[in-house]
Amino acid sequence: MFRGSTEFVDGKAPEFVAFWIAGGRVLAGMNANVWDVQDDIQKLVRAGYAGQTVDLDRLADVNVPLGDLVS
Repeated sequence: MFRGSTEFVDGKAPEFVAFWIAGGRVLAGMNANVWDVQDDIQKLVRAGYAGQTVDLDRLADVNVPLGDLVS
């Protein structure tokens, strides 16, 4: 699943975060041209491996801070 845009717009490189999801759990994540999210991605992945699920609609919403998705 993607958070952000994977499209080039007016010659600007895409800015997105990609997540690999299984059973509502984040198992991996990768950022492309989005800065200062690596710590939150790591927390989501660790939480996913610990069994915590996330709301996928909120995960995809760029207006919801990633840190808000991990309890």
